[in-house]
Amino acid sequence: LGMIPAGLKLAPATTVLATVLAGMVLFFVLEKLVLWRHCHDSNCEVHGRAGPLILIGDAFHNFVDGVVIAAAFLTSIPLGITASLAVIAHEIPQEVGDFAILLDSGYGRTKALLLNGLSAAATLPGALIAYFWLGETQDAVPYMLALSAASFIYIAAADLIPSLHRQVTPAASLRQLVLLLAGIGTIALFHFRG
Repeated sequence: LGMIPAGLKLAPATTVLATVLAGMVLFFVLEKLVLWRHCHDSNCEVHGRAGPLILIGDAFHNFVDGVVIAAAFLTSIPLGITASLAVIAHEIPQEVGDFAILLDSGYGRTKALLLNGLSAAATLPGALIAYFWLGETQDAVPYMLALSAASFIYIAAADLIPSLHRQVTPAASLRQLVLLLAGIGTIALFHFRG
């Protein structure tokens, strides 16, 4: 919610919004490539390689998260804090899930934790490279913000909202609504304080 308006202040609306749309298509294609399987047998070779795929995909994802955070901080500190909180909010459950997949793929607890930690550490080089590159290339900042917004929109549309609709009890629905409104409130708080 903060990244698109910030990008629109820095570049023409048509190119920023086209970048958001292109980013959503890009993330769709990337997810399809990761999920694509050649076989339908649960014992085939491809299904046995979930661990390395998770580690490589997560390292790339975390590198991009670092880029997102750097681009947001280069725009404004409140936007950077908001982006960081959003990344943390979606990374914690994802990393727990990745750890479980690594355990299920045959990794021991120590090795799974170490490798998961190394893939998570890819955020730092992503942030550092983006900070220095975007610091020199300010023209790219609105488009990185647009791609960052596209990634969050895609995650919400493809993963978060469909999984929330699987829990339909009144208590779960109320809890989800309260958390959704709290997330919006957090973004609004940082946006209006900046």
